[in-house]
Amino acid sequence: MVGVIGATGHLGNVLSRLLIENGEKVIGIVPDGEDLTPIEGLPVEIRYADIRNYESLKNTLSGIDYVFHTAGVVSISRGDWDKLYSVNVIGTRNVAEACLELKVKRLVFTSSVHAFKESKKGTPITEDLPLSPLYGDYAKSKAMATEEVIKGIKRGLDAVIVAPTGIIGPYDYKVSEMGTLIVNYMKSKMFFYVHGAYDFVDVRDVAQGEILAMEKGKTGEIYILSGDQITIEEILNTLREASQKKIIHICMPMFLAQFASLFTPTVARITKGKPLFTAYSLQVIQSNSLVSSKKAEEALGYKTRPIKESLRDSYLWFREQGAYINENLRYNSGTAKSKP
Repeated sequence: MVGVIGATGHLGNVLSRLLIENGEKVIGIVPDGEDLTPIEGLPVEIRYADIRNYESLKNTLSGIDYVFHTAGVVSISRGDWDKLYSVNVIGTRNVAEACLELKVKRLVFTSSVHAFKESKKGTPITEDLPLSPLYGDYAKSKAMATEEVIKGIKRGLDAVIVAPTGIIGPYDYKVSEMGTLIVNYMKSKMFFYVHGAYDFVDVRDVAQGEILAMEKGKTGEIYILSGDQITIEEILNTLREASQKKIIHICMPMFLAQFASLFTPTVARITKGKPLFTAYSLQVIQSNSLVSSKKAEEALGYKTRPIKESLRDSYLWFREQGAYINENLRYNSGTAKSKP
């Protein structure tokens, strides 16, 4: 049996779909009261656990042979450290400890490329860099979580770590940060943006990379799962082509965007939506986004599809779901339909 911690998340539900296609019996581990829409209609056995509670988690993982840990809090805003630490760090520590105690055959932990120290521009980010991010609470929490898994490995845990870049793609039921951009774009006639670039990867390719890591990865190794580096302007042009709408793109000066970012988190809390950009996200798109997945390609056979294809697929998926009519960018799970 294969357990997917965070089976209702963007990566978790896509990974569950792929595992089922491969003939695996999937156990989805989710928090009590979780909306199960992302895996509705799939033959997934649901078990409830709070990964912050060790005994609850250990009981839930009992009898499972292989575990994928994809759950975590993603935040581009300040002020979320307590939640980031309790879920990403303490939760991962509990997962590693429970897998070790239960003698799980292998754990695949989903870290992030943000966990690594950023190399200077023009130099690819690789697995050889230390786990010491320069900025951002989210990045810090993922680095600390990765260290917890490494501690478990040193005690005999069979675990492999994967570190994706920015994940995009269909089945984004909870509307991720990039999903928020796409949904906002779908509703726009005029769209403001800033210069910048980042490496994005299709969620379906990351899910396949996770399975390859389970099957072929070497215990204790970290594999970066990157996609393509793409500018914000290229992203918008791809979405405009996919939408076939004459949406006007206006480049905003960075100083103005930085000023606006002081207020976007507060506005998002009031509207119960997600901020389109924050001080942290502006830092990210201005930082070095040259990332290498050469190690995963050579060791695992990892491959990716063109990122513009992923953007088009994301746009079409959101359009089919009708998410663009949700004014607060909160996905209305009552209208969503799972499409395996």
